[in-house]
Amino acid sequence: EMDDEDCERRRMECLDEMSNLEKQFTDLKDQLYKERLSQVDAKLQEVIAGKAPEYLEPLAALQENMQIRTKVAGIYRELCLESVKNKYECEIQASRQHCESEKLLLYDTVQSELEEKIRRLEEDRHSIDITSELWNDELQSRKKRKDPFSPDKKKPVFFLTFPRPYIVYMLQDLDILEDWTTIRKAMATLGPHRVKPEPPIKLEKHLHSARSEEGRLYYDGEWYGRGQTICIDKKDECPTSAIITTINHDEVWFKRPDGSKSKLYISQLQKGKYSIKHNHN
Repeated sequence: EMDDEDCERRRMECLDEMSNLEKQFTDLKDQLYKERLSQVDAKLQEVIAGKAPEYLEPLAALQENMQIRTKVAGIYRELCLESVKNKYECEIQASRQHCESEKLLLYDTVQSELEEKIRRLEEDRHSIDITSELWNDELQSRKKRKDPFSPDKKKPVFFLTFPRPYIVYMLQDLDILEDWTTIRKAMATLGPHRVKPEPPIKLEKHLHSARSEEGRLYYDGEWYGRGQTICIDKKDECPTSAIITTINHDEVWFKRPDGSKSKLYISQLQKGKYSIKHNHN
């Protein structure tokens, strides 16, 4: 048993010991905080200087990933450029082929039109009696135009019974001949007994049988329709594959594999300038 004084003394000793322990704990805590803070500051300085392992390892992984993605992007860029270049060259080649095809078709069209005009002129020449003086005057006028050293002479003027001769002076010689031909042709239709018997007209011989009926094409015993794949062949050229898109009375439109469209005249198939056949591939 302790008296009150011993208890009070013992309590004071315990309080002093607790105070010392708290002071030591506070000092240790402050010291630990300072040590941790100095370690963090040192690690931050290493990161800033680029020497910390915790910084260098993720940085190396990021740089490696960046190099891989940069390399892949460069390869993809080259492929895109190559694709664009190939597409450009294909467009240029398709445009040139389309131009050449249209040029050949235009040449054949103009040739056919000129042949038709020549045939009609031959018919008019055989069916209408035109005076030789007009032709002789026209030939002489042409010779005078071709000869630069011949003296200039006044061209003969053909006077017709019109109320105003001024219109006649404005006409060319060929226009006068055409008008004269039209007048004689009209006179021939009014008086059939005056027309001389026409010589037989030589019909152009077709090498192949070709015609269009109800939206279909008949060529050398075979029928062709829209949407069918054909092989177009021309002399001295490689055969071309195409798809028929439209069949009209005198022409056939088709589309090539490159998307360009062209046409063939049935007269060209008849004359053998082009030939077609079914493409079963």
